[in-house]
Amino acid sequence: MAACGGCRFFVLTLRTLCGTQSASPCTLPLTKHRTLFTSARIYSLDPFPSSSRKTPAQAGKPERISPSSGGVQRNLSAVAVPLQGQFRPLCRYDPLDLGDVDENTQKALACKHLRRFIVDPSLARIVTDHLARDIDDGKAVIFECNPGPGVLTRALLNRGAQRVVALEGDTNFLPELKDLERKLDGQLDVVHCDFFKLDPIGHGSMKPPAMYSEKLFSDLAISEVPWSADVPVKIVGIFSQRNEKNILWKLIYNLFERRSIFHYGRVELIMFISQKEYRKLVTRPRDYKNYQAFSVLWQMACDIELLHEEPLSSFLTVTKKTGRPSTKNTVSQSDNLCLVRITPREDLFNSLLTPLNGSTLVLMLKQCLAKRKSRLIEQINSWSPGSGSELISKLGFLDDTMTGDVYPDEFKRLFELMEQSGNFTESWLYEETLETTNTGHS
Repeated sequence: MAACGGCRFFVLTLRTLCGTQSASPCTLPLTKHRTLFTSARIYSLDPFPSSSRKTPAQAGKPERISPSSGGVQRNLSAVAVPLQGQFRPLCRYDPLDLGDVDENTQKALACKHLRRFIVDPSLARIVTDHLARDIDDGKAVIFECNPGPGVLTRALLNRGAQRVVALEGDTNFLPELKDLERKLDGQLDVVHCDFFKLDPIGHGSMKPPAMYSEKLFSDLAISEVPWSADVPVKIVGIFSQRNEKNILWKLIYNLFERRSIFHYGRVELIMFISQKEYRKLVTRPRDYKNYQAFSVLWQMACDIELLHEEPLSSFLTVTKKTGRPSTKNTVSQSDNLCLVRITPREDLFNSLLTPLNGSTLVLMLKQCLAKRKSRLIEQINSWSPGSGSELISKLGFLDDTMTGDVYPDEFKRLFELMEQSGNFTESWLYEETLETTNTGHS
């Protein structure tokens, strides 16, 4: 029977893609590596090991997602690699439904606490676009803080995230997230846990959503790695506006002592943070109003990268108890939230600065920068009379150098010189501990 050229091409193409073999001389030979070409991308149809895949970054231009695109473009084999094929590969042609803004808003209003949500699929895609490098790398587990209706959760999975752990503290959102977990067969773990309530002060039994990080990581089979190893976990989400600064202080104490999540390695934060706190994070010396111990410690410990700024109006803010969208916020609706990558430095610790004396450095800097226009030499002499001139000279400073003029790496060098000299008592540690207990963080 005669067949037109177009039909013959369709049959041959179908046989090739479906793997059907035929004795017909017209059948195209099947090769071990099959690739689907599109006008914009190349998609591998074979479950290659991750080490043999080329990520978009390796290929040149990073993979991007258009916020207006209905479909999600990604490597089809990306989610089939880990744990010997236990993950169900998501097909490019049947991505998870992100819902629409109205639908997601109604789901988010089930929350009875003050909280912000990502309910717009386009915003979720913008976030995953900025996480393309992290997702394509595939080495780290992604922890999502309080996903709520799961818009960003689905966007991460559609983008090709190999393992997402959804830490949700509100039981209203758990059933739908658990249902998604069952459908994905290993690519998603849902845990009743509030990330911001990890490792509360005290001991004894713990009731969700509060949890000890030791239990969380153990249940997820995530082991401790050396500080010099690759980042094992990336935390993604939105900082709580209610106690944002307190959370950041808790994290920096834990980081310098390698406690809590940082016990397991250089855990990276990729979080939305208020403009106000972001500016404090990156403030430089000689800005005597905003340059604080908070700024010095984060800059000393981490690389800080601004990925994106988004108007606060793009997020849904739910008020406490009423479960209604908030029109009165702690910051103006015209302000932005900043998506920031905070990566602990591999060279933070050494023989002189260790997790054992890290808290001493934190408290020393809090005391030193309480008065940013005071002379550094006087502060040093208050800790060890007569030592100021020698240390100032070794640092190459003038006698009139003020504490607010000193860069983070210079403060670190000062601490190391103090540890090396052996002339310093830790009297400031006890004084500052009492002050912190009575007045809270500065």
